[in-house]
Amino acid sequence: MSTILAIDDSVTDLTMIQNMLSFHTILTAENGEKGLQMLSEHPETDLVLLDLHMPKMDGFAFLDQFNTLSLEIPVIILTNSEEIEKEILGLEKGAVDYIRKPLNFRSLQKRIELQLTLKHTTEQIQEHNKQLERLVEKRTEEIRKTTAITINALVRLLEIRNVESSDHSKRTKNMMRNLCEELQKQENEAYHLSERAIQELVDTAPLHDIGKVGIPDSILLKPARLTKEETKIMQQHVRNGVEALDYGTDEAEAPISFIETARSLIASHHEWYDGSGYPVGLKNSKIPLSGRLMAVIDVYDALTSKRVYKEALSHDEAIEVMKKEAHRHFDPVVFQAFLTIASKLNRT
Repeated sequence: MSTILAIDDSVTDLTMIQNMLSFHTILTAENGEKGLQMLSEHPETDLVLLDLHMPKMDGFAFLDQFNTLSLEIPVIILTNSEEIEKEILGLEKGAVDYIRKPLNFRSLQKRIELQLTLKHTTEQIQEHNKQLERLVEKRTEEIRKTTAITINALVRLLEIRNVESSDHSKRTKNMMRNLCEELQKQENEAYHLSERAIQELVDTAPLHDIGKVGIPDSILLKPARLTKEETKIMQQHVRNGVEALDYGTDEAEAPISFIETARSLIASHHEWYDGSGYPVGLKNSKIPLSGRLMAVIDVYDALTSKRVYKEALSHDEAIEVMKKEAHRHFDPVVFQAFLTIASKLNRT
């Protein structure tokens, strides 16, 4: 049983509707104004039968007001047989159907039944979609947490191997966030990133040197300049990192977004803008933006961090060193954005 609101100034027609649709709950109103009042008092209303000709507020004025309420209630207009233009106008104003007077029981019943079925089906679909959205949100949050746990575990592995200090992760994430946000101000949209892309770069930035866990301590922790052969071995950390990610995702049915971001960043963060970097020798825009961003961040963090083979430079000293090599090493747009946020990075 459904609730139907009949709006008509004809007592005869209202009585007829009540008799024809006695198996439903029938509410009545003698004009549009009263009809709006009844709707506010009965939000459970499933359908409206609306006569067009009424005093005080006619059917068209009712529809104008009704449309401002954003109610998902179907309206069927009641017309006389010669009112074709008014039928069309009523449909244009949002009515879903029309029934001509004098009312016929079977026609009235079938048209109402159709609209109620459509309404209830729509409501079921909407509720189903809401349930799906809740499931997707829950699953997305689970994936986010799993991703964070995985990244934190890998970062901790780097710290245990003495590859990075315990606050390295926080520094690189903060720098990546600040740099990405500064680039959003650029006129060149090639440097604009979605919030999701920025978050993935922030989350995966600490993994850029994950491949160093496969480098021997004799090289990784050597307190002196590396030989040419040792340098080649050290440079293999890029390949190690990429292979580690590829090994873990070979059986994935589809690309995993944050893994793809991490892979791109790891593979290209030692490529220099002039093509003199490694492992491939990419240059200019051929280097993924993730690599161009990480290159600047990695050099700054390396210069301002203490290592077994060197003392840390001050912020100002590091900036001066980077400026001297910027024309060869860094994307000029990225480096300029980095200089803009440099005051936030001062660690000394």
